[in-house]
Amino acid sequence: VIRDELNQHLETHGLFFGPDTSTVNRCMMGGMVGNNSCGSTSIVYGSTRDHLLEVDVILSDGTETTFKALSKEDFYKKIELDNLEGEIYRHIQTELSNETQAKEIRVEFPKASIHRRNTGYAVDVLLETDIFTEEKPAFNFCSLMAGSEGTLAFMTEIKLNCVPLPPKHKILVCAHFNSVQESLEAVLIAMKYKPTAVELMDKIIMDCTKESIEYRKNRFFLEGDPEAVLVIQFSADEMAKAEETANELVEAFKEKGYGYTYPRVRGNDKMKQVWALRKAGLGLLANIPGDAKAVAVIEDTAVDVQDLPAYIEEFSAMMTHFGQRSVYYAHAGAGELHLRPLLNLKKSEDVQLFHDIGEATAKLVKKYDGSLSGEHGDGRVRAEFIPLMIGEKNYDLIKRLKFTWDPNNLFNPGKIVDAPPMNEFLRYEPDVPTPELETVFNFSETGGIIRAAEKCNGSGDCRKLPFSGGTMCPSYRATRDEKSTTRGRANVLREMLTNPIDKNKPFDSKEIYEVLDLCVSCKGCTSECPSNVDMSTMKAEFLHQYHQTHGIPLRSLAFSYISKLNGLGSIVPSLTNFIFKNKVSNGLLKKVLQVAPERDLPLLHSTTLRKWFRKNTPKVTGKIKQTVYLFCDEFTNYNDTEIGIKAVQLLTKLGYEVKMVKHSESGRSYISKGVLKPAQKLARENVAIFKNIITKETPLLGIEPSAILSFRDEYPRLVAETEIETAKQLAKNVLLVDEFISQEIMAGNITSDIFTKEKKTIKLHGHCHQKALSSVNHSAWLVGLPENYTVEVIPSGCCGMAGSFGYEAEHYE
Repeated sequence: VIRDELNQHLETHGLFFGPDTSTVNRCMMGGMVGNNSCGSTSIVYGSTRDHLLEVDVILSDGTETTFKALSKEDFYKKIELDNLEGEIYRHIQTELSNETQAKEIRVEFPKASIHRRNTGYAVDVLLETDIFTEEKPAFNFCSLMAGSEGTLAFMTEIKLNCVPLPPKHKILVCAHFNSVQESLEAVLIAMKYKPTAVELMDKIIMDCTKESIEYRKNRFFLEGDPEAVLVIQFSADEMAKAEETANELVEAFKEKGYGYTYPRVRGNDKMKQVWALRKAGLGLLANIPGDAKAVAVIEDTAVDVQDLPAYIEEFSAMMTHFGQRSVYYAHAGAGELHLRPLLNLKKSEDVQLFHDIGEATAKLVKKYDGSLSGEHGDGRVRAEFIPLMIGEKNYDLIKRLKFTWDPNNLFNPGKIVDAPPMNEFLRYEPDVPTPELETVFNFSETGGIIRAAEKCNGSGDCRKLPFSGGTMCPSYRATRDEKSTTRGRANVLREMLTNPIDKNKPFDSKEIYEVLDLCVSCKGCTSECPSNVDMSTMKAEFLHQYHQTHGIPLRSLAFSYISKLNGLGSIVPSLTNFIFKNKVSNGLLKKVLQVAPERDLPLLHSTTLRKWFRKNTPKVTGKIKQTVYLFCDEFTNYNDTEIGIKAVQLLTKLGYEVKMVKHSESGRSYISKGVLKPAQKLARENVAIFKNIITKETPLLGIEPSAILSFRDEYPRLVAETEIETAKQLAKNVLLVDEFISQEIMAGNITSDIFTKEKKTIKLHGHCHQKALSSVNHSAWLVGLPENYTVEVIPSGCCGMAGSFGYEAEHYE
């Protein structure tokens, strides 16, 4: 369970606690122990500290030791050691045996009933052990390591407690409320029914999901426009019991007049969608337009759950006094809400407000004997207020403790103790205007390309490893190098464009060029990043601007204009293919274009799809169900003609009239290499061609995902400002063939009757752009239609070819 508990918390960071003990896994776990993290079911299972059995550490003098539960006899043996380990045991024994100090700890530290507490070092927990207090648990320094933020020792291996798996039958009550305050009063009712999770989402969070490609599909359970939603989970050995408890809670809410609707969600897949929506909150906040962002200054304050409504009522009044409206979300059942004021830290007055809100909140939390940090740690942001939270005498104690363990201040200095003021060393220099840079892509929705990069909030979802699923970020998965993450690229873009070396040529940056080199433009970040940081579009824009100074390399020109070259080659395709396959000419071409010798050059089909269609335009036999237009993309037209032919034949056989008009190529190859002016011209041409003929009744279908999905993704940002709305309306009726057929299957217009009865298992690898901008599930529906076919969607990431990327010599490895 602790693995599952941590997995739920770690999921957004792409981490898990698996059965292996690899170095990477140990380091990841070390980070969570350092922060004493916990997940949404902490109201049942507690925090990391509650399950930490043993920790192997390296002390600041290089001593290796293990912290674990000690008998009194073993504790006093440790005191006799003539080294740093002995010194830290002697020190804690002296400090906590002092009755005055012990009283100070019991009076000043947060209430023991708050299980999410991480203020200072957990000397209050050590005090309640059998060395200092009769009939208490055995002494274990693990309690101190949890939440120590790497400031005391270096953890190398961790042993965690396991508890029985929770009951397998679950149901969610998603109660809708007209105010956050009302929802918090309802929490006190919910807790009486012993739920396994009670999580809050406020309207600001839910509104952020409306425009998210990945998360808007998870809004299925929302009704109306609630100010707050509580997601309350019940678990039981029998589904009937879970249902019964959920119904009792709903009746209790109604009796009290709390909430206005209470949808119940059942089934693992649906419940996962609800939890995905809740967990997306942190990253989605970065999508709030403008420079004012939801700032993590009071990120995880915690009070006793019984005090939560009164505390938040006072907190809201305080925020009104500051002229602020906060974001409220997360662990309501544990008394810990993630509270974020909306501040513009590019302005000096908001930087001051940042500090003032932090200080005022600390005083309010202290009033309720709460913890300024429930789980994320004091770090540098909150460390300034630790003396206020635990008292000056206790602060002096934890300083003595830190420098007994780490006399030379080697481990994570400036955190927890001796931290500088929280409003120093911030990311932005106050009152310096954000440069406004002219771009080909329209970044007006974010306020320019720099603000598009600033959407990255550093959550690290792009550091997901393959076992976590998804696509993002392929090159990081290969290199494990921070600069290969979306986060690393966004940080470099932001820094170098805000403070360019040459202010007249802000895009003339080799640093940006280098950090973007391994971006494969898979678009995984477009949907999987909670902040929707669209690195592929920023890369295309940067390359375009970089080319203005350095020119377009020959290879980029060749790949950009591949459609034109293939058009010439298709005049005599057999000769072209001979040149591509012949060892001498093939080798010369690869050398000139710097293509990896191991790669085969893509060959041309013996005909083009357009030529075939003109000669063999198929006719529907029987009644025409619907007329559709096929987008003849440049890759299907010249290289994968056979797939295009099959698509036309299939649609016709199913009763759909297929039409094809003369139109421009998609422009995908130009976009991928940053040759944006031709791409912009093609986008405008295609929008003009199709705007008057494509409707819901006559959709435009495409085969190659990266080509057809350009209508949905890049075109609205490439066309002229007066054409944006037209492009967006057109995009609504532009579909992958897979999407169209799966929709028709679900509508009952296509059935399995006319398909084979043969048994077959199909493994499906989805296209990156399809995963990001559509869904591979459409393909699964399509190929799984025959009644004896079973489909397994391979949980794969990017294949690595990514247009021309996989052909390029320096990227082959």
